[in-house]
Amino acid sequence: MIIVHHLNNSRSQRVLWLLEEMGLEYEVKRYERNADTMLAPPELKAIHPLGKSPVIQDGDIIVAETGAIVEYLLAAYPGHGLKPTTGTAAGRRFTYWLHYAEGSAMTPLLLKLVFSALPARSPGLVRPLVKAIAGKAQSSFIDPQIAAHTAYWQEELSKSEWFAGDAFSAADIMMSFPLEAGASRAPYGPDKPKLKAFLKAIHARPAYQRALERGGPYAYA
Repeated sequence: MIIVHHLNNSRSQRVLWLLEEMGLEYEVKRYERNADTMLAPPELKAIHPLGKSPVIQDGDIIVAETGAIVEYLLAAYPGHGLKPTTGTAAGRRFTYWLHYAEGSAMTPLLLKLVFSALPARSPGLVRPLVKAIAGKAQSSFIDPQIAAHTAYWQEELSKSEWFAGDAFSAADIMMSFPLEAGASRAPYGPDKPKLKAFLKAIHARPAYQRALERGGPYAYA
């Protein structure tokens, strides 16, 4: 039995969704973020030294990092139709988006989250200074980076319905979190119709809905 160590409002929701799309049986072990720090609880360190989620256990095999988990599951349980043929144009796009989702897309979104939270977490005397520095970092670097990435997603989804081509794949599952996180930071306007259509389409998938039922409340849906 596959065990998913699932943290609320985290990347691990994608793993539950993937498992539902693949039709695999699994068990969910839930963990809740600390309400003050929003960090994962220390119990996760008993599963993986970094104490992060997602982590899965498949027998005596433990796999961490969402992209690595996706690759492991697709290879260990073939016949799912969620990965294009290797060596094809769709296969190359699949590999690119699978790794881009965490390698490039999430960096400015994470920075946005951190710099937005800095002023409130700073001592009162220096809070105005921290607020000014954080605001400047966001306006001069972070926000333009997010704008560039979301424009890129819009352009790519204008070429095909899904990120790797005309067929839904696990690359779309990987890209769901950056698009959901991006929408939570700044809702997509009328110039991003493909991004809004993508989110509407994935949220309507039965497997996505089943994953929400298994994972519990998810702020980005």
